[in-house]
Amino acid sequence: MVQGRCAILAKRIFDLALLALTSWIWVPLLLLVALSVRLVMGPGIIFVQRRCGLGGRPFDLYKFRTMTNAKDEHGNLLPDQLRVPAFARRLRASSLDELPSLLNVLKGEMSLVGPRPLLPEYLPLYTAEQCRRHEVKPGVTGWAQINGRNRLTWERKFEYDVWYVDHWTIGLDIRILCVTLIKVLCAEGISQDGHPTAERFRGDVR
Repeated sequence: MVQGRCAILAKRIFDLALLALTSWIWVPLLLLVALSVRLVMGPGIIFVQRRCGLGGRPFDLYKFRTMTNAKDEHGNLLPDQLRVPAFARRLRASSLDELPSLLNVLKGEMSLVGPRPLLPEYLPLYTAEQCRRHEVKPGVTGWAQINGRNRLTWERKFEYDVWYVDHWTIGLDIRILCVTLIKVLCAEGISQDGHPTAERFRGDVR
Protein backbone atom coordinates (compact mmCIF):
# COMPACT_ATOMS: atom_id res chain seq x y z
CA MET A 1 0.00 0.00 0.00
CA VAL A 2 2.86 2.38 0.79
CA GLN A 3 4.51 1.56 -2.54
CA GLY A 4 1.20 2.18 -4.29
CA ARG A 5 0.85 5.60 -2.67
CA CYS A 6 4.44 6.49 -3.52
CA ALA A 7 3.90 5.46 -7.13
CA ILE A 8 0.72 7.55 -7.38
CA LEU A 9 2.52 10.56 -5.91
CA ALA A 10 5.54 10.09 -8.21
CA LYS A 11 3.29 9.88 -11.26
CA ARG A 12 1.42 13.03 -10.22
CA ILE A 13 4.64 14.96 -9.64
CA PHE A 14 5.97 13.78 -13.01
CA ASP A 15 2.80 14.95 -14.80
CA LEU A 16 2.79 18.39 -13.19
CA ALA A 17 6.53 18.92 -13.64
CA LEU A 18 6.38 18.02 -17.33
CA LEU A 19 3.35 20.25 -17.91
CA ALA A 20 5.10 23.13 -16.16
CA LEU A 21 8.34 22.67 -18.13
CA THR A 22 6.49 22.52 -21.46
CA SER A 23 3.85 25.16 -20.73
CA TRP A 24 5.62 27.63 -23.04
CA ILE A 25 4.73 25.26 -25.88
CA TRP A 26 1.30 23.84 -25.11
CA VAL A 27 -0.38 26.92 -23.59
CA PRO A 28 0.11 29.20 -26.65
CA LEU A 29 -0.75 26.26 -28.92
CA LEU A 30 -3.93 25.62 -26.96
CA LEU A 31 -4.98 29.25 -27.34
CA LEU A 32 -4.09 29.33 -31.05
CA VAL A 33 -6.08 26.17 -31.82
CA ALA A 34 -9.01 27.45 -29.73
CA LEU A 35 -9.08 30.63 -31.82
CA SER A 36 -8.90 28.61 -35.04
CA VAL A 37 -11.77 26.36 -33.96
CA ARG A 38 -13.89 29.40 -33.11
CA LEU A 39 -13.21 31.04 -36.47
CA VAL A 40 -13.77 27.91 -38.57
CA MET A 41 -16.37 25.92 -36.60
CA GLY A 42 -18.25 28.78 -34.97
CA PRO A 43 -19.48 28.96 -31.34
CA GLY A 44 -18.82 25.99 -29.12
CA ILE A 45 -15.06 25.56 -28.99
CA ILE A 46 -14.85 22.82 -26.37
CA PHE A 47 -16.55 19.44 -26.59
CA VAL A 48 -17.33 18.05 -23.14
CA GLN A 49 -18.19 14.40 -22.68
CA ARG A 50 -18.65 12.24 -19.60
CA ARG A 51 -15.93 9.59 -19.30
CA CYS A 52 -14.78 7.13 -16.64
CA GLY A 53 -11.63 7.73 -14.62
CA LEU A 54 -9.83 6.08 -11.72
CA GLY A 55 -12.00 3.42 -10.12
CA GLY A 56 -14.60 3.94 -12.84
CA ARG A 57 -15.61 7.31 -11.39
CA PRO A 58 -17.09 9.68 -14.01
CA PHE A 59 -15.58 13.03 -14.97
CA ASP A 60 -15.97 15.55 -17.80
CA LEU A 61 -13.38 15.11 -20.54
CA TYR A 62 -12.40 18.22 -22.53
CA LYS A 63 -11.56 18.15 -26.24
CA PHE A 64 -11.79 20.63 -29.08
CA ARG A 65 -15.03 20.29 -31.03
CA THR A 66 -14.47 18.53 -34.35
CA MET A 67 -18.03 17.74 -35.42
CA THR A 68 -20.71 20.07 -36.71
CA ASN A 69 -24.39 19.74 -35.86
CA ALA A 70 -25.41 19.32 -39.50
CA LYS A 71 -28.81 17.62 -39.91
CA ASP A 72 -30.84 16.15 -42.74
CA GLU A 73 -34.21 17.42 -43.97
CA HIS A 74 -35.93 15.46 -41.19
CA GLY A 75 -33.91 17.10 -38.44
CA ASN A 76 -31.72 14.07 -37.76
CA LEU A 77 -27.98 14.41 -37.31
CA LEU A 78 -26.01 13.37 -40.37
CA PRO A 79 -23.61 10.39 -40.10
CA ASP A 80 -20.34 11.13 -38.29
CA GLN A 81 -18.24 11.13 -41.46
CA LEU A 82 -20.42 13.89 -42.93
CA ARG A 83 -20.14 16.09 -39.86
CA VAL A 84 -16.35 16.31 -39.77
CA PRO A 85 -15.13 19.15 -42.04
CA ALA A 86 -11.65 19.19 -43.58
CA PHE A 87 -10.30 21.51 -40.85
CA ALA A 88 -11.51 19.14 -38.14
CA ARG A 89 -10.01 16.13 -39.93
CA ARG A 90 -6.63 17.87 -39.92
CA LEU A 91 -7.10 18.69 -36.24
CA ARG A 92 -7.72 15.03 -35.45
CA ALA A 93 -4.87 13.84 -37.67
CA SER A 94 -2.48 16.04 -35.70
CA SER A 95 -4.11 15.04 -32.35
CA LEU A 96 -4.41 18.74 -31.52
CA ASP A 97 -8.07 18.16 -30.68
CA GLU A 98 -6.80 16.40 -27.54
CA LEU A 99 -5.01 19.49 -26.16
CA PRO A 100 -7.83 20.56 -23.78
CA SER A 101 -7.49 17.22 -21.96
CA LEU A 102 -4.27 18.62 -20.50
CA LEU A 103 -6.64 20.66 -18.31
CA ASN A 104 -8.02 17.34 -17.03
CA VAL A 105 -4.45 16.39 -16.14
CA LEU A 106 -3.98 19.64 -14.23
CA LYS A 107 -7.22 18.97 -12.34
CA GLY A 108 -5.96 15.52 -11.35
CA GLU A 109 -8.68 13.63 -13.24
CA MET A 110 -6.23 12.23 -15.77
CA SER A 111 -2.53 11.51 -16.18
CA LEU A 112 -0.37 12.22 -19.21
CA VAL A 113 -0.06 8.45 -19.71
CA GLY A 114 -2.62 5.76 -18.98
CA PRO A 115 -5.53 3.88 -20.53
CA ARG A 116 -7.75 6.15 -22.59
CA PRO A 117 -10.91 7.28 -20.71
CA LEU A 118 -14.00 5.64 -22.15
CA LEU A 119 -17.76 6.11 -21.91
CA PRO A 120 -19.61 5.19 -18.67
CA GLU A 121 -21.98 2.98 -20.66
CA TYR A 122 -19.08 0.58 -21.32
CA LEU A 123 -18.56 -0.23 -17.62
CA PRO A 124 -21.08 -3.10 -17.39
CA LEU A 125 -19.69 -4.58 -20.62
CA TYR A 126 -16.14 -5.18 -19.34
CA THR A 127 -14.89 -8.53 -18.15
CA ALA A 128 -13.31 -8.56 -14.68
CA GLU A 129 -9.87 -8.47 -16.29
CA GLN A 130 -10.73 -5.60 -18.63
CA CYS A 131 -12.13 -3.61 -15.72
CA ARG A 132 -8.61 -3.53 -14.20
CA ARG A 133 -7.80 -0.71 -16.64
CA HIS A 134 -9.49 1.56 -14.07
CA GLU A 135 -6.87 0.79 -11.41
CA VAL A 136 -4.87 3.79 -12.68
CA LYS A 137 -5.90 7.23 -13.90
CA PRO A 138 -6.77 7.43 -17.59
CA GLY A 139 -4.23 9.11 -19.85
CA VAL A 140 -3.96 11.54 -22.73
CA THR A 141 -1.89 8.83 -24.40
CA GLY A 142 -1.09 5.25 -23.46
CA TRP A 143 0.45 1.90 -24.25
CA ALA A 144 -2.44 0.97 -26.57
CA GLN A 145 -2.14 4.31 -28.39
CA ILE A 146 1.48 3.74 -29.38
CA ASN A 147 0.74 0.14 -30.38
CA GLY A 148 -2.01 0.77 -32.89
CA ARG A 149 -4.48 3.24 -31.40
CA ASN A 150 -7.88 3.07 -33.18
CA ARG A 151 -6.71 0.37 -35.58
CA LEU A 152 -6.65 -2.16 -32.72
CA THR A 153 -9.62 -4.31 -31.75
CA TRP A 154 -11.23 -3.40 -28.44
CA GLU A 155 -10.04 -6.67 -26.90
CA ARG A 156 -6.45 -5.94 -27.91
CA LYS A 157 -6.66 -2.38 -26.55
CA PHE A 158 -7.81 -3.67 -23.18
CA GLU A 159 -4.99 -6.23 -23.10
CA TYR A 160 -2.50 -3.39 -23.61
CA ASP A 161 -4.26 -1.30 -20.93
CA VAL A 162 -4.02 -4.06 -18.32
CA TRP A 163 -0.40 -4.74 -19.29
CA TYR A 164 0.34 -1.06 -18.60
CA VAL A 165 -1.34 -1.28 -15.18
CA ASP A 166 0.90 -4.22 -14.26
CA HIS A 167 4.16 -2.81 -15.65
CA TRP A 168 3.96 0.95 -14.96
CA THR A 169 7.16 2.88 -14.27
CA ILE A 170 8.19 6.50 -14.83
CA GLY A 171 10.60 5.17 -17.45
CA LEU A 172 7.74 3.49 -19.30
CA ASP A 173 5.75 6.75 -19.24
CA ILE A 174 8.71 8.62 -20.74
CA ARG A 175 9.04 5.97 -23.45
CA ILE A 176 5.32 6.17 -24.29
CA LEU A 177 5.41 9.98 -24.46
CA CYS A 178 8.42 9.94 -26.80
CA VAL A 179 6.86 7.36 -29.12
CA THR A 180 3.55 9.26 -29.02
CA LEU A 181 5.28 12.41 -30.25
CA ILE A 182 6.77 10.51 -33.19
CA LYS A 183 3.45 8.87 -34.08
CA VAL A 184 1.56 12.16 -33.84
CA LEU A 185 4.01 13.76 -36.25
CA CYS A 186 3.46 10.83 -38.63
CA ALA A 187 -0.34 10.78 -38.02
CA GLU A 188 -0.32 7.00 -37.51
CA GLY A 189 -3.34 4.96 -36.39
CA ILE A 190 -5.75 7.88 -36.03
CA SER A 191 -8.88 5.98 -37.00
CA GLN A 192 -10.15 2.60 -38.06
CA ASP A 193 -10.64 1.95 -41.75
CA GLY A 194 -14.07 3.26 -42.74
CA HIS A 195 -14.66 5.05 -39.44
CA PRO A 196 -13.92 8.71 -38.60
CA THR A 197 -13.72 7.66 -34.94
CA ALA A 198 -13.24 4.38 -33.12
CA GLU A 199 -16.10 1.89 -33.43
CA ARG A 200 -18.22 1.61 -30.30
CA PHE A 201 -17.46 -1.15 -27.81
CA ARG A 202 -20.30 -3.69 -27.61
CA GLY A 203 -18.88 -6.13 -25.09
CA ASP A 204 -16.87 -9.31 -25.33
CA VAL A 205 -18.12 -11.07 -28.44
CA ARG A 206 -15.64 -13.94 -28.41
